[in-house]
Amino acid sequence: RIGHKGVGFHANVRSKAEKDPGELFAQVLPEDLQKFGMIPEFIGRLPMVGAVHSLDKQALIQILTEPKNALLKQYQKFFEFEDIELEITPNAMVAIADQALSRGTGARGLRAILEEVLLNTMYELPGRTDVAKVNHRSSFNTRCPTTPRCFLVLTSSL
Repeated sequence: RIGHKGVGFHANVRSKAEKDPGELFAQVLPEDLQKFGMIPEFIGRLPMVGAVHSLDKQALIQILTEPKNALLKQYQKFFEFEDIELEITPNAMVAIADQALSRGTGARGLRAILEEVLLNTMYELPGRTDVAKVNHRSSFNTRCPTTPRCFLVLTSSL
């Protein structure tokens, strides 16, 4: 219905990398949903069909930091319960957003990535009295070049 395909020298040829799925989803009509296999009774209950575009790195970083209940603020509060400051560097935020993009999980995957990175630290901290700060920054290794890491800052080094 949408794709006008041509043949020959005047055909409009686009590679798969150039095609934006959001561009196509924005043109979906109820008939398309029915051809896809949805029943008319269900389609009738959808007054509008909206297309959403995938989030970019900057949007994921904003989700990590800006809302009132942002994930980073939640983890910082969690560490405050142990009288420990959690510091996350901008490079670490970029590494976390990069991992979410590479996994294709979007904003919902941010919590899983943070949990994965901070899990051992959160497990070890309640029994430690010599830690005043956790510095979270990205470090690069050969296994996974964007794996964020945590570094404990001991009270004697402050």
